[in-house]
Amino acid sequence: MSEQEAIGEAVARTVRALRAGHGWSLDELAGRAGVSKGVLVGLEQGRGNPNLGTLIRISDALGVPLTRLVQVEEEPPVRMFRPERHVVLWEGEHGGTGTLLAGSDPRPSLELWHWVLLPGETRESDAHVPGTKEIVYVQQGTLTLGVDGRTDLVERGAAAVFVGDRPHSYGNAGKDEVHFVLAVLDL
Repeated sequence: MSEQEAIGEAVARTVRALRAGHGWSLDELAGRAGVSKGVLVGLEQGRGNPNLGTLIRISDALGVPLTRLVQVEEEPPVRMFRPERHVVLWEGEHGGTGTLLAGSDPRPSLELWHWVLLPGETRESDAHVPGTKEIVYVQQGTLTLGVDGRTDLVERGAAAVFVGDRPHSYGNAGKDEVHFVLAVLDL
């Protein structure tokens, strides 16, 4: 296979996957990118030779850099995030932590977090981008979950799904530590 054929296949595979990830039809992506549906069909089938301007319009519409479209190396089916790659991104005033365990890219992206809240700690979060969803699963203690002015208690062993595109908070109003896993889907 020639280098040009390999790039054509990479572009086809990537555009198909990103378009499907957005939940867009060929017509919708064509409209957003300002290209014809025929150009997209050919591109997704690995046919044709789109010019640079077309590829830039498509990458802009998909919200990814042009380099993402032409990467010949396919992303491996499994990406490992070993413990040394986990990053503590929040530290509470009493020693609690919010640790990012893993994340995907590009959008839609998914993040996996492990949180520990010590008694009296609260993590306030601004609203994320429209359409963001979050899921918490409480492993220990009782989480006080605040979403857009509403407060719910999520007990050990329970899970809650909520909108992340409104102001929200995670709190520990109890006497014991709260441990929970959080998944964030950023559409």
